[in-house]
Formats: sequence, structure tokens, C-alpha cells
Amino acid sequence: MIDHVSIAVGDLAGSAAYYETLLATIGLTRLVDREGTVGFGKKYPEFWLNARPGKAPEPSGTGTHICLRARSRDAVDAFFAAALAGGGRSDGAPGTRQGAMTTYYGAFILDPEGNKIEAVTFPQD
Repeated sequence: MIDHVSIAVGDLAGSAAYYETLLATIGLTRLVDREGTVGFGKKYPEFWLNARPGKAPEPSGTGTHICLRARSRDAVDAFFAAALAGGGRSDGAPGTRQGAMTTYYGAFILDPEGNKIEAVTFPQD
């Protein structure tokens, strides 16, 4: 249903480098580089970074939350480790959680700009 998402970042080059490593853990690669925007995806850009020079980091608890599907628990763990190694912060370590319809395995991070990103895998994945 959702084709792609975009987040605003104050430091496009730094965020692009951070996400290039982070998103590789769940199978997304850097596909598009344009002035003011970078797109990541599998076959086409699904996750975009849009430059907003001078933008302050997001305050905690803004309610913005983007969840990305991972292939396995190992991929969720790698996503979390890469996020922290790249300067992100934990907002929920990898683990099993109860969702609306089933249990799932996921991890929550705050990127260096304060955006809340989750990686998740489901039992049938």
C-alpha cells in the first residue's frame, strides 16, 4: 500500500552515509543521488532522504515512526548494531514483541537526526 517514505535531514551527506550502511542490513541499496535528495531501495527508491539544511534534530517523542521489513532476526540484529555503530541510539533493543495481529521480532532506533526507525520480521517471514 505504501510506495515510499521520505524523511527530512539537516546533514544529507552524513545521513546518506549512515543510512547506506544501515539499510544494507535489510537489503536496501543506494539507488539515486540528486541534488538535495538520496533514494534507497531494492529495485526502485523506497526510502528517501531530503535535505533541509539547518534543520534541527527531531525532539524525542514526536510520534514519527517508520517501520522497515527485514528478512530475518539476524537482519534485525544487524540493523540495530549498524544503527548504534553509526551514531544512532537505541529506542528498543531487538526482541520479540506482541503486535496487533501476531508476535514479531523487531528493534527501534533513533537515527542521528532523531528519526525513529524500526526493523521488523514476522514468524512467517
